[in-house]
This record gives sequence, structure tokens and C-alpha cells, in this order.
Amino acid sequence: MLLATLLSVSSPWRAHISQGCEEKPGMVPPPPGEESQTVILPPGWHSYLSPQGRRYYVNTTTNETTWECPSSSSGISASPGPHRGSLPPTVNGYHASGTPAHPPETAHMSLRKSTGDSQNLGSSSPGKKQSKENTITINCVTFPHPDTMPEQQLLKPTEWSYCDYFWADKKDPQGNGTVAGFELLLQKQLKGKQMQKEMSEFIRERIKIEEEYAKNLAKLSQNSLAAQEEGSLGEAWAQVKKSLADEAEVHLKFSAKLHSEVEKPLMNFRENFKKDMKKCDHHIADLRKQLASRYASVEKARKALTERQKDLEMKTQQLEIKLSNKTEEDIKKARRKSTQAGDDLMRCVDLYNQAQSKWFEEMVTTTLELERLEVERVEMIRQHLCQYTQLRHETDMFNQSTVEPVDQLLRKVDPAKDRELWVREHKTGNIRPVDMEI
Repeated sequence: MLLATLLSVSSPWRAHISQGCEEKPGMVPPPPGEESQTVILPPGWHSYLSPQGRRYYVNTTTNETTWECPSSSSGISASPGPHRGSLPPTVNGYHASGTPAHPPETAHMSLRKSTGDSQNLGSSSPGKKQSKENTITINCVTFPHPDTMPEQQLLKPTEWSYCDYFWADKKDPQGNGTVAGFELLLQKQLKGKQMQKEMSEFIRERIKIEEEYAKNLAKLSQNSLAAQEEGSLGEAWAQVKKSLADEAEVHLKFSAKLHSEVEKPLMNFRENFKKDMKKCDHHIADLRKQLASRYASVEKARKALTERQKDLEMKTQQLEIKLSNKTEEDIKKARRKSTQAGDDLMRCVDLYNQAQSKWFEEMVTTTLELERLEVERVEMIRQHLCQYTQLRHETDMFNQSTVEPVDQLLRKVDPAKDRELWVREHKTGNIRPVDMEI
């Protein structure tokens, strides 16, 4: 329920490329009713027909598109910026700006990341080409671009939660590599388990001291020194030695309670913790590897599309020089390959976004679980240390003054405050991933 409350997960957006019908570039047949005129396009501009038969224009140099015929005196389009598909909210609540646009697209149109000021291609109003992208990919994880991102709301505001501050990787201080944010959290958990083990060993040493002390007290109580003392002084002396035996019994009981109520619970608490943490680490690492693999596929598909676009552009230029059936067939084949490459890229991006969404969800779920386990561990240790001090009070009231400071510190144990101080020092970033944009 907590994860469902925290996340507003939308399915990765999809875009589709429809294949248009190309007219010979440079020379455009006149619109209906104006057969007496022939439109000459500026350099770099080409004319195409949408599947619905409507003519539109593409600048293959800038990848701009427009419904309006560009002026022959300028190669600059009075068109909107590059096409962008409709973008629903991403997996972490980040909303991209802009309105959905559904213009006709051809296979040769560049598949680029969207800008924040795109307009509907169906509009005749001028558009502004943006120079900055909305996202940036670091170590195969896509984040909003720091120069253009809107403010993100934390999943658990004011709580310094693990799920908000460990999305980025951190440079390893001992080498040239990086350490994943999740790996830092895992190291903290394993360190906490080690500290718990060392506390248990400390209590065991304390028990040994108590047992040795009780043994020495019992032995001393049986000593015959001054046994010949008579009268009331002799009785008092005998009571002194008996009190040693009583004190020895108290210390033996104290050591037995330390073992059963403090040392053993500390040692046995989450015996399989390290094994469980390794499973958790492997699971997140596998999801990260899948994400890296999907990203590699996206880059490969993007490169393939670029090559197909170049091939289509080259064949289009050849058609301008020499018109032949073979050249037209080559263009059709190149267009089909370019369309397929565009479809492959969309599929790879979709699979990448799905992998990142899965990684994101598991990161949130797992970091919240680690946070819960850490609170539970601290609370458990606090309770058993309080039990230790209680036993000390019962055993040696004369040492109460040395125990009171411990009690005061234990009453002030605050897992949330401890986490805040630790996160402030070790956090790697509070910006969460967002879907990759084309």
C-alpha cells in the first residue's frame, strides 16, 4: 500500500511512425486550381504526401516539418519544432511540458529527444526550435536535464528517506569507478549487522568478567583468615564473609541474564541477514544490468536509424540528378528500411522505459524495506541495551551514577535523526529517473 501511495506510475509512452508518399524533391506540383504555377522549394526542403493525401514539407537538414509551403527565398520553415509524441506522466511523477502532437511522420524524419516547447504540427503558427534537451542519461539511467527540469516533489518529504536520495551513482573515493546509490545503502546495512555482532561480542566479554568476579568472591568467602575471632566481633566478621558469597550469587545471576536477555538475542537477530542482503543486491544488480542492456539496444537502434536516414537521403539526392525506375525502387526500399529502423528504435526505447520503470519500482520498494529494517535493528539494540542497564541497576545499585548517563543517551536514540545525519553526509542525489524521450 505504501508503494502504491508513493508512486504514480504511467506506462511508457509509445510513438508510431507512419510512412508517407514522397514526391520528387525540389519541384512541387501546384495545388488544385493553380495548375499554371509550379512551386520551387528552397534547398534542403522536400515535399511529401501524408497517407490522407495532404501535402507537407520536410527540411532534411534541420528535420523541421510544416504543412505550409516554405518560402522560396529562405530555407527556414515557418513550421513548428520537431514532432513529439504525447507524453504521459513518467514513473516518478515528473511531467514533461507541451501538448500532444500527431502530425504525419515519414521514416526519414529524425527521431530526436523532445524539447519543452514543441507545438502541434497541425498548427500553422511558427514554432521555436529548442537547443536544450529535457533528459540526460548517466550510466544508462535517464534523468531530467538539470537546465530544463521542473521541480520534483520528494516521495517522502521531510523524512530524509532512502527512497529519495540515492538514485545517482557516486564516485568511488578509493578508485576511478563509481558506486551505485543502492550499493551505499547495502553497505550501511551490512555495516550495521557487523556492529551488532561486535556489540554481542562485547557483552560476552562482560559476562566473562562477571563470572570470574563471582568465582573469586565465592572463593574469598570460604577463606579461613580471622576465623578464630570470638564474640560479637567474630559474628560480624562471619557475616562479612557470608555477604561475599551472596554477592557472588548475585553476579552469577547477572551474568546468566546478560547471556539470555542481551547477548543471545543480539547474536541471533536476523541470522540470515547477510544472505538476504546478497539476494537483494543481486536482484537490483540484475535489473540494472537489464537496464544497461536495453540502453545499449537503444543506442544501437539509434545508430542504425541514422544510417538508414543517410542512405535514404543519398538515394533521394540521386533521384534529383537522374530519374530512373531503379532509383525509385532503391528509394522505396530505403524508405522501408528507414521505417523499420524507426520502428525498431521505438520498440527499444519502449523496452528501455519498461526496464527503467521496473528498476525504479524495485528501488523504491527495496530502499523502503532497508529503511524499515534499519529502524527495526536500531530499536532492537536500544531495547536490549536498556535491558542491560536494568540488570546493572538490579545488580549494583552503588554504580547507578555510572549507569545514568547511559540511560540518558539511550532515551535519546532516534533512528530518524540518525538517518538524517547519515543521509546528509552520504547522499548521492535526490533526482529520480524519468523516461527517456526521443
